[in-house]
Amino acid sequence: MTDGSLVSARLLVFRVGALVCAAEVDQVREILPRLPTTRIPGAPPVVAGLVNVRGTLVTVVEGWRALGQAPPGPPASPPAETSQTQAPEAAGSTIILEMGKGKSGGEGQLIGFTVDEVMDMLAGGATTLEDRTGLPGVDPTLVRAVGRRNGELFIVLDVAALLGPILTT
Repeated sequence: MTDGSLVSARLLVFRVGALVCAAEVDQVREILPRLPTTRIPGAPPVVAGLVNVRGTLVTVVEGWRALGQAPPGPPASPPAETSQTQAPEAAGSTIILEMGKGKSGGEGQLIGFTVDEVMDMLAGGATTLEDRTGLPGVDPTLVRAVGRRNGELFIVLDVAALLGPILTT
């Protein structure tokens, strides 16, 4: 069935495009308003760029690109000039995730993940988690489980599988 560690996990539920996802709260360091990024030359398109979070440079990943979703709509007042290769700045949030936390007792690597909307925080026992089979349009290697929130399905992301390859490029 599902990974036993998820049974009591607290989950942060968010939306990326039409996809409702969740990540374990233990991996979430903070949630910030969508931050403007500084593009990194030669970085893959999934990387939006860098942001400075209180003196720490954090790589930010475009959630919609990482999960294969449609680009977000334009903001209410579009900027004067937008690059064809970069999505327009959109409303939403940047979730700062800590990768590799606790493995060696120290802090893990920080990475930002853009989302359209932060929706809820759930206690693991308050939701039913099911196997990750039968998810059309979602790579099953990126999913730890499937849950329900108010009758709506959401996927619990395997954050390490999703963002790990991006961090090594």
